[in-house]
Amino acid sequence: MTLPKHAVHRLYEYRKAISSKPFTARGKNVVRCQSCLLAEQFCTCQNRLQVCSELSFMLIMYDDEVLKPSNSGRLIADIIPDTHAFIWSRNEPNKKMLSIITDPKYQAFVIFPSEYAVENQTVVSQVDKTKLPNGKCPLFIVLDGSWREAIKMFRKSSYLHKLPLLSFTPEFTASYALRKGARAFQLGTAEVAALALSAAGEPSNGGVLEAWFELFVESSLHGRSRNSRDSAIIGELQHRFQQAYALSLVND
Repeated sequence: MTLPKHAVHRLYEYRKAISSKPFTARGKNVVRCQSCLLAEQFCTCQNRLQVCSELSFMLIMYDDEVLKPSNSGRLIADIIPDTHAFIWSRNEPNKKMLSIITDPKYQAFVIFPSEYAVENQTVVSQVDKTKLPNGKCPLFIVLDGSWREAIKMFRKSSYLHKLPLLSFTPEFTASYALRKGARAFQLGTAEVAALALSAAGEPSNGGVLEAWFELFVESSLHGRSRNSRDSAIIGELQHRFQQAYALSLVND
């Protein structure tokens, strides 16, 4: 049974509805599922499962990022039940977005490198949710776009400068890179969120998101390829995701 629509699904529908012209990208002729945006024959919606988590996420997405089939930020909302999503505006920040950030039930953290911290901005490398005042829930804010766009969003959003940064140490990211195998190491949005889950005491849930990301990547490659790819790989990754999910039910 397919799970209900989440925040990114709804944001996608909204952004698509207000577009003055169709969004075009690589693979524009591919017939896609309108939920996962993968080629229909490689749709993963029936495989989606949500974990039990005491953490929350907010995606602040750059303009048309939500329309891109390659966007991995939506995978966070696939897995983490309490995920919010908004389109970034430099001049008129979404009022509902700001109300969530300042909601007393949350302690918001911006996931961003420490070298971009403004003067006197707190920087942490881990989050212990048991030590937050008044039982607050960590709310991890992810700036979703290209690296240049993410920097612009951070610098032009003064409301983010009042929040602590969650910035991963080189040792933490290097350990993650080793688990990913030999390749040019660059983190996608979903991988950053997986690191945040681990840094906040939910490594098994981080493993679920990692496995979901790997299935997404392989399914995307199958949808783009004109040459035959080993279809057994997708089955293996589906099994790996189910194993990671089962492990999260026991551990986190």
